[in-house]
Amino acid sequence: MKTFARWLLAGGMVFAGLSHLFWARKDFQAQVPEFVTDVLPIDKDGVVMASGAVEIMLGAALVVLPKERRRIGAILAAFFIAVFPGNIAQAARQRAAFGLDSDRARIARLFFQPVLVAWALWSTRD
Repeated sequence: MKTFARWLLAGGMVFAGLSHLFWARKDFQAQVPEFVTDVLPIDKDGVVMASGAVEIMLGAALVVLPKERRRIGAILAAFFIAVFPGNIAQAARQRAAFGLDSDRARIARLFFQPVLVAWALWSTRD
């Protein structure tokens, strides 16, 4: 069961990363908090592209580095925590993206992030 969950998570991460780079860049830009581009010398598109590349690498690493899966799971959980302010920004600024066009939908999405953290940790433990 954990193996299936880990592979499903890996596939989801690669898919999400590819969507950052190609077909959903505008939607992901709606999640980038202003403070990120105020502090770093990068625009929202650069943040989206960089996070997409990280997602692809983490997803691939879950599959191709089985001896490191526990460490990768911890890094992936930390990544999910690190991008959470983007979900908060989308809800707080009432930005429609990914079909989340109501406050209720944007707030409901916030509760899914802890599930992703738990999934990453659980599926990578022995």
